[in-house]
Amino acid sequence: MAGILDRRKFLHLSALSAPILVSPKSIANAYNIPVVPIVISTWDAGMEVNAEAWKILSANGKSIDAIEAGARQIEDTINCCVGLGGNPDRDGIVTLDACIMDEHSNCGAVAGLERIKHPISVARKVMETTPHVLLVGNGAQQFAIENGFPMEPAKLSDSAEKAYKDWLSNTKYEPVINVENKKNNGPSAPNFFPDGTPNHDTMGLLAMDSKGNLSGGVTTSGMAFKLHGRVGDSAIIGAGLFVDNEVGAATSSGVGEEVIRISGTHLVVEFMRQGNSPKLACKKAVERIVKRDRQKAKTLQVGFLAMNKKGEYGAYAIQKGFVFSVKSNHENRIHDAEYVFG
Repeated sequence: MAGILDRRKFLHLSALSAPILVSPKSIANAYNIPVVPIVISTWDAGMEVNAEAWKILSANGKSIDAIEAGARQIEDTINCCVGLGGNPDRDGIVTLDACIMDEHSNCGAVAGLERIKHPISVARKVMETTPHVLLVGNGAQQFAIENGFPMEPAKLSDSAEKAYKDWLSNTKYEPVINVENKKNNGPSAPNFFPDGTPNHDTMGLLAMDSKGNLSGGVTTSGMAFKLHGRVGDSAIIGAGLFVDNEVGAATSSGVGEEVIRISGTHLVVEFMRQGNSPKLACKKAVERIVKRDRQKAKTLQVGFLAMNKKGEYGAYAIQKGFVFSVKSNHENRIHDAEYVFG
């Protein structure tokens, strides 16, 4: 009998000491340990944005610094969606919007900014050196110049100039949903013109650093061929971006007017506060837009992206085609968001 007991004891101890073949992420989730650091961003272009932010996060840097670095990366890229290479408004002028928010609810934003390369950095300067949140137009440009930001030439990028000339040939404004971007052979994405030129897009990114602090940022050239002076959700705290360090953070991309109407990202964070997962919170916000006018919703795109304090993330969109990028110690990949209409 003693031998049997000894054998049972041995087997029990052996089982306890055997290696457990589960991922660090699974262990973190099981014990409610935040998955940090982590950065997530809208669209597949977010892979390069995340890589730049990761240089700071992986060195135990602050999330707000990672956000600015990531946003500056895409602002440096000449493309039709973000930065001075973006498509102009109906008057042929490129105007930029951006906002940034840290873990203490400090925030800054600029809108309608012309000829300044890095609106995200101007937004941070507004946050850190003024009592204001949002500066617009000439005032935003004057503030940028006074704080050492150089004026860039008033010249359209080659791709933006071509798109603008094509638009002038018929001056028709009809955003097209989910037209394949044949120029880049990338995934289908919303709001492309039939020739593959993006109509509008936004880079929104959220980060949590090794201390568990959240920050977020948004940068965009806004909707192509918009009325001069139009501002979408990207520069508006609570619409295009919201951060609550006790709960989570959210950003958005798509038709900004629809996001503004429901204070979209603030709504997503409040849904997370109620205990909903990031994906379900995004879904509930999307459903709020669809419910308001279902027929109109079938003609446009809005996508929300969110992350909670555990480092869990999720997204949801009105239309098929919204994708987002994730970078952490556990993954580096692009995800497809779920959607209402496909």
